[in-house]
Amino acid sequence: MTLIYCSDLAAADWIVRSTLPWQQLVCFGPAGFDAYARLRFLPDPVRPGQSENDVEVEDWRTDQLPRLFELLEARTTTPDNCYFCVWEGFGHAESATDDGAGHAAVDNAQDQIERPDARPGLAPTSVALPSVLPARKVEVPHRAYWLFRGPLTEIGTWDSAEAWPGQSRLDAAQPAFVWPADHAWCVAWDVDPHWAGIGGGTLLVSQLIADPLLDVVPADPSIEQPSYQ
Repeated sequence: MTLIYCSDLAAADWIVRSTLPWQQLVCFGPAGFDAYARLRFLPDPVRPGQSENDVEVEDWRTDQLPRLFELLEARTTTPDNCYFCVWEGFGHAESATDDGAGHAAVDNAQDQIERPDARPGLAPTSVALPSVLPARKVEVPHRAYWLFRGPLTEIGTWDSAEAWPGQSRLDAAQPAFVWPADHAWCVAWDVDPHWAGIGGGTLLVSQLIADPLLDVVPADPSIEQPSYQ
């Protein structure tokens, strides 16, 4: 089973319609979970104004992600029905039909179909619609994402997703949001922080914090989090 690109964005309504401050939303996901935590890919800064360049580590510890999703898979009743938002900024080598041109072409074609420039008694001029329509996006303040659905185990296989051919290449993209259909938990990883936010049940978050293979710490999404300059 592979991922599917979703042109129907209804599954992301709980994100789009959230009234949280946008930075809290994109860093921790929607409100309503019993507990929250941060998965750190770099250690937290130890002094104000510290730069990421001053951190003495070899690389970001994104190798923790497989372990995180392994544990999360066991904490949902819908592991084969999960959703993934991928930030549009990861897209590259766009197809010839970009968002602006694509929508303009569709609108123009629709105008000609509904109001054809034809003299009375003549058949309306036929208009061919673009063969590849631009991918619809989940939009929140300052961010826009493509939405995919499928098994949690298929995370990251965006480029082979059904209904995606002809769109941007996303081979190196990380998901900005991940959640199962039953909303048992949510992972949010914005492009700026050195960590990903996790919301879920108290037992789940406690399990993640206690796991020796993960650098997870408890968090209060309503307060300012550690950040590098």
